[in-house]
Order: sequence, then C-alpha cells, then structure tokens
Amino acid sequence: MKVKFLAPILTFTAIALVMLYALFYLDPTEIPSELIDKKAPEFSLSAVPGFGDDLSSAHLQDGKITLLNVFASWCVACLAEHPVLMDLSRNGQVEIYGLNYKDTPTAAAEWLAKHGNPYTRTGMDLKGRVGIDFGVYGVPETFIMGPDGTILDKIIGPITDKDLKEKILPRLAQRQG
Repeated sequence: MKVKFLAPILTFTAIALVMLYALFYLDPTEIPSELIDKKAPEFSLSAVPGFGDDLSSAHLQDGKITLLNVFASWCVACLAEHPVLMDLSRNGQVEIYGLNYKDTPTAAAEWLAKHGNPYTRTGMDLKGRVGIDFGVYGVPETFIMGPDGTILDKIIGPITDKDLKEKILPRLAQRQG
C-alpha cells in the first residue's frame, strides 16, 4: 500500500530533478551541429529586393573565411545582434552573407533599409528550405565558413562579445597568420 502511494511522488521528484539539471546546467547555444567540418549545402537564392546580388553556396567558397548570418525582420534577437554585424562589416574584418529566413521580400528590404545592411550578398529563403538544410533551429544563427565553403563553427542566438573573442576573431586571425 505504501509503495503505491510513494510511486507518484518518486516519479515527480525524478522529473523535477531532470528539469532542474536541464535548466541550470545545459546551455542551449551548445547544440551540436552535424555539419561542422562539412561542405555547406548547395543552394541558390534571389537577393532581398534592392540589396545587392543573389546568394548561392558558390559564394561561400571564395577563398576566405566568411560569415553566413541567418536573420529575419520579425526576429527581435536579430535586431540585438545587428550592431555587431554592422561593426564587423564597417571595419572590413570579414565578409558577411545574409540568409533571410521565412520572411517577405518587402519586410526584409524595409528592415535592412531601416537598420543598415552589413551583408555583401543576401538570399531570400522564403520557405525555410535552405535553413533546414543548414540545420537552423531558429534565428539568428551564424555560420563561420572556411575558405573552401566548409562550415567551421555555428553560433546559435545573437553574436555576443564572447562569440567574437572566442570564435570569430581567432578564425580571422588564423587567416592572416
């Protein structure tokens, strides 16, 4: 009789402990990507209207380290990281390509016109198919691309100072070294 009474309490306690562990000890930005050290998926997309040339996977194989930033006009976190991208672009530190994810051409163009365009090229992923091929969980996400189009690293969420110091700038320094 006591065992039947304790079973729900023990089950609840076990579930609560697992949830507490996940809440305090797991980092959602550390989701592993199966594509690290692999070539970028093949794609070809039309540009955001009025913002440069079309974007394809061939542009990610231009012989230098580049960034592929997944963004959308409806993404609040994209706006938070946008000044970082603008600074990187303005300083000429790295070429940044923009993958506009599940957005409308008009909304994307208005957003870039309002907040600035850090991208060398943009591509409209209207249905999210390219994002799926890249394993995008949500926006923003940024892929650090090798000179041959290999995905070197992936940043989930807005780019932080820590990401700049530990992931992006060291890769750019390797290029110069």
